[in-house]
Amino acid sequence: MKAVHFGAGNIGRGFVGLLLHEAGYEVVFADVNAALIDALHAAPSYRVFEVGGESSVHVVDNFRAINSDTQSEELVAEIATADIVTTAVGPNILKFVAPVIAAGLVRRRATLPPLPVIACENAINATDRLAEHVLSHVLSADRAAVTARVVFANTAVDRIVPGQSADAGIDVTVETFAEWVIERGGFAGAVPDIAGVTFVDNLEPFIERKLFTVNTGHATIAYFGHLAGAATISEALELSVVRDAARRVLEETSGLLVAKHGLDEVAQRAYREKILARFENPALQDAVVRVGREPMRKLSRFERFIGPAAELAEGGANPVALLEAIRAAFRFDVPEDAQSVELQLLLAGEAAPRIAEVVCGLVPEHPLFELVSREIIAAQRVSR
Repeated sequence: MKAVHFGAGNIGRGFVGLLLHEAGYEVVFADVNAALIDALHAAPSYRVFEVGGESSVHVVDNFRAINSDTQSEELVAEIATADIVTTAVGPNILKFVAPVIAAGLVRRRATLPPLPVIACENAINATDRLAEHVLSHVLSADRAAVTARVVFANTAVDRIVPGQSADAGIDVTVETFAEWVIERGGFAGAVPDIAGVTFVDNLEPFIERKLFTVNTGHATIAYFGHLAGAATISEALELSVVRDAARRVLEETSGLLVAKHGLDEVAQRAYREKILARFENPALQDAVVRVGREPMRKLSRFERFIGPAAELAEGGANPVALLEAIRAAFRFDVPEDAQSVELQLLLAGEAAPRIAEVVCGLVPEHPLFELVSREIIAAQRVSR
């Protein structure tokens, strides 16, 4: 069996690639990072270090690597004969990998089984987004044939993979916890056999539970921790002001998830406590500036802050803790992060209502619009 995986970075090697390898796939990594591709070419294997309560080491071999920038023809051929295609490139990069996936599907023989294509990204229904991009590169005359050759499956993935040490090479350090949930609807019962993957009929509760607990909590700690001068997530959680802010935010998102999806309240409380315990893992040394990077994406309409806050506001609630976290996110001033720089320029030059529209995707009629605008004004006052 052969898997083509876009994104040979730390998550690709330390999570998706690892599970595919352990399921018996030969993994073909595709990436535009020439130095990384060369390093993978030169190595017969790499190691994944799981750190935490029960640390372990996994050796990954039987992989190849393709430069998706300079070897597109070879990559198309690999996709055309693959058994599964996955991505871990970031939601904004999906449109750039779509053309070569489309070309591979056009070339794929009709006698082969439908190809599972799964976008393992931190975004709701990322595979649907990828599917739209892929099909936009298929001629209308070929659309029906290509659609019959592919299964686009949404997924929720969860594993903390921190920034790696400078001397790590292609080895990766990750937390021991990992969760990969895939929607089974398009598989017609013939789901891929991947140990560690859970297939479900309705993915929405799982992906929102993950996004609005893990991702919201992680970013909250990063933004409040950055303001408090903490260097890592575990250090930030040692500060009562950060821990209290994270707990209050997760209480609000948990209330939304329980009401919306009928989750068990006790189970959800245990889930968020487990999440906080994972964040406390000192072996990960996860920098707050890494977790907080790309604040404009994280403040967008259906992401980890505005998404749940908007739903709570629509239901008549005042999401106080989430609004405080939104203000902290607007104060994330890191010159090394391009989105942080852009956001600070907006704060310095635009009116708060305009920023609420442009960055957060809110319209003036929305019940959250005025509340977010006030938090933006408060962030502007501090920055000035």
